[in-house]
Amino acid sequence: MPKRFYTIIFFSLLCLSNAIAQVVTISGTITDFDGKPMDGVVVGVQNSSNSTFSNSKGQYGLRITPSDSIRLVFNYMGYLPYETVLNGVKADRKLDVMMRERSSDTQLGEVVVKGIRSQTDMVDKIDVSTLKAITSPSGGVESIIATGAGVSTTNEMSSQYSVRGGSYDENIVYVNGIEIYRPLLIRAGQQEGLSFLNPDMVGSIGFSTGGYDAHYGDKMSSVLDITYRKPVGFEASATASMMGASAYVGTGIKRFTQITGIRYKTTKMLLGTQDTDAEYEPSFLDLQTYMTYALSGNWEVSFLGNYSRNQYKFTPKTRETTYGTLENTKNFKVWFDGWEDDIFLTYFGAASIKGKISDKLEVGLTASAFSSDERERYDINGEYQLTDDNLNAGGGQGETGTLVGVGTYFEHARNNLKVNVMNIGHTGSLDLTNHKVKWGFTFQKEDIDDLIKEFELRDSAGYSLPYDGKIVNVFSGLMSDNKTSTTRTSGYLMDTYRFNALNGRVTLTAGVRGSYWSFNKEFIFSPRASIAYVPLEDSRYTLRFATGVYYQAPFYKEFQKVVEDEDGNSVIELNKDIKSQKSVHFVLGGDYNFKAAERPFKFTTELYYKKLSDLIPYTVDNVKIRYAGRNMASGYAMGVDMKLFGEFVKGTDNWVSLSFMKTNQKINGTNVPLPTDQLYNLSLFFQDYFMGHDRLKANIQGHLSQGLPTRAPQKSYDSGFFRTPAYRRLDIGFSWQLLGENFDVRHRSAFAGAFKNVWIGLDVFNLFDIKNTNSYYWVTDIFNQQYSVPNYLTGRQLNFRIIADF
Repeated sequence: MPKRFYTIIFFSLLCLSNAIAQVVTISGTITDFDGKPMDGVVVGVQNSSNSTFSNSKGQYGLRITPSDSIRLVFNYMGYLPYETVLNGVKADRKLDVMMRERSSDTQLGEVVVKGIRSQTDMVDKIDVSTLKAITSPSGGVESIIATGAGVSTTNEMSSQYSVRGGSYDENIVYVNGIEIYRPLLIRAGQQEGLSFLNPDMVGSIGFSTGGYDAHYGDKMSSVLDITYRKPVGFEASATASMMGASAYVGTGIKRFTQITGIRYKTTKMLLGTQDTDAEYEPSFLDLQTYMTYALSGNWEVSFLGNYSRNQYKFTPKTRETTYGTLENTKNFKVWFDGWEDDIFLTYFGAASIKGKISDKLEVGLTASAFSSDERERYDINGEYQLTDDNLNAGGGQGETGTLVGVGTYFEHARNNLKVNVMNIGHTGSLDLTNHKVKWGFTFQKEDIDDLIKEFELRDSAGYSLPYDGKIVNVFSGLMSDNKTSTTRTSGYLMDTYRFNALNGRVTLTAGVRGSYWSFNKEFIFSPRASIAYVPLEDSRYTLRFATGVYYQAPFYKEFQKVVEDEDGNSVIELNKDIKSQKSVHFVLGGDYNFKAAERPFKFTTELYYKKLSDLIPYTVDNVKIRYAGRNMASGYAMGVDMKLFGEFVKGTDNWVSLSFMKTNQKINGTNVPLPTDQLYNLSLFFQDYFMGHDRLKANIQGHLSQGLPTRAPQKSYDSGFFRTPAYRRLDIGFSWQLLGENFDVRHRSAFAGAFKNVWIGLDVFNLFDIKNTNSYYWVTDIFNQQYSVPNYLTGRQLNFRIIADF
């Protein structure tokens, strides 16, 4: 070869090596103001396509060519952009950055509106500050959840909610990683009282409507993940209203923290807006404490304890319900004699120790015990008449109307249920480069003692129903005397891997979960995976996809099978052939973060399809779920959920949720919708303050959803259905800040100086006084023809409240 060729090769390699040598790296760690590393921060050179992401440890590395000066820009949704100019960049340089969360200049009391973060997993983070703003008869965390996309509630007296067509039992709730159980005997929302979650103690809220990862348990619909907070100093607050009172005190002293809350609730005032004139004596009490102590090194021990006493006493007198249309108006009157007395006692305790063996390895051990003692007692006799107000006895228009049905019924129950659940579990996590591996193992023992004795007698026009002309029959009855002692073992292993690909940031989570139950000797295996993508050039967008197998491991109610004994009585047997219900999730969604009028917004859309098999059909009456006790159905649920979140009013969190859904289950060859099927569901949460009067604010919570499918009692699951009317409700609340840290009037007296903030408020529940139908009472004539009389929920009611922070 000619020498000129070798010369060209030599100078080319020399230039290439010189170019490589001239590349320098800017690296460092990105944290928030709490010192926590920030994953997924976009780091780039301004006016250049050269950019990268930070990893799970907040570390980044950006390769650039030497320059006299460059401007670096750090961007993360929900945080203020950070910009810096580096002069004379000739060699590798280290640059650590602390980013400040975007917050509004306007504060509404204790509400500080924060920015919107990108969501790269299937668990949505909910701002805890909205808990104090919500106006709802049930109150608490569940009221916030019920306004989200894909979530439905049709009973303001209950904290239960349905997610994407699932039953109330398909929602799993965790507090500090411990699964929480709810009472089983409760049949009406008015008996329910306080939920376990104390909103005064909540530090963080995570909620997933599907596609959640493997470290969450065996439920088919949703996960609510609550963490109680650890105070850093002294804090206290007290609230009083016409519906009860609550107070909490928190302290943080060196290594020790504690937060303790007490709540009392009575719904007597609210129940008085219903059609039944009665002596209501509801009394609900809850006491909780969460304590932590930091040991030497990176270890911490904690304890979470709870005592709950929900008692419901009811002495009905009369009831009058008018329903129907102007052309077909009916009137239902009942004269009562009897009483109801229910009590639900709950005890819970959990102790844990967690710590770091190294900077990368963290382990924990938790032991917990849950005990519930539920007693249901009632003897209620009712004499009723049903009239058609548009017709008289001769078929014309009359004042008293035509008597359609008359009779007597008697309801009796002596039910006792004791549940004891104890478990011990181990969890761990290992941080690797771009990987975070998690695992866990739990052993659980369940002891259940169930005694049920209930029946209903009906007499129509002097005939006992069901009528056969020969003997007196019980209309319905149920007996149970069962004890079980079973164990469950479960474990999971999962990995979250973050990497740069396709000019963006990818988060891939995959894992498996396994569980074994000694009762039916069933082993279930659940693989689950999700992937999220954030484009490097435009981090306003986030795309997500998740899929997995989710089982509904049966608890006590699911495997109760009603059969007839030798005497023809309905008794409950426990079905040892029961299998876990199964749901395969496919979820495709995304977020779009944008600004309008210089305010942050986020629009979220998720499409989902759930393939259901081995279903145990059930019916819902008020909040009581009655299962068939057999795997005898299959089906699906599919739909789309949309949510627009942002500052519709500057300085406030607001959102509107809209969902469309179709469900189906096939029972004995017949296709019927799931009991929680709703074609549409619209919810909103809106806050506002009066211009020039920041101390006066208002909030609105609204619901509009299609009525639920229902059917006549004692009918088969596939015998047909009709729907209740649409659920429509709007609650509004007003708050006025008497004392506050933003304006100093506390010097006027020593008494006022003891408070940080004092608020007074007025709530208007069911603003438009809409009569929503919750369930039906069925009147049966001698020919066994049944008439459905609606049981209405609560009417309009005022509630005054006062909140004081110390």
